[in-house]
Amino acid sequence: QLQFVESGGGLVQPGGSLRLSCAASGFTLDGYNIGWFRQAPGKEHEGVLCISDTDDMTYYRDSVKGRFTISRDNAKNTVYLQMNSLKPEDTAVYYCAAASASLATIQAMCVMKIGLATDWGQGTQVTVSS
Repeated sequence: QLQFVESGGGLVQPGGSLRLSCAASGFTLDGYNIGWFRQAPGKEHEGVLCISDTDDMTYYRDSVKGRFTISRDNAKNTVYLQMNSLKPEDTAVYYCAAASASLATIQAMCVMKIGLATDWGQGTQVTVSS
């Protein structure tokens, strides 16, 4: 079973920062595009940021451009999401997912969730509130 274990969420005030981590379980990151997704109450999972397997391309959701950054450490089999200038509308459960780079572009992965090879993990809750 391929999945991630997410961590690092919490309660933060608007304008604050958080760094999320997700560790791959059951596979290695090599050859996979990786993405961070989020799910707000009553809504479907939506792609936030996706990065290519070679780290040379990223796709950002418009609402997070300039605020969120994705990075990966293949040696540690871990992906990170640095979130700055957080807004209340960023409140959601955040998840990682992977898609084989040979099956889906990062845009297809992030926008339409095409080619996802991992099951959704337990996610990590991010709450932005004063």
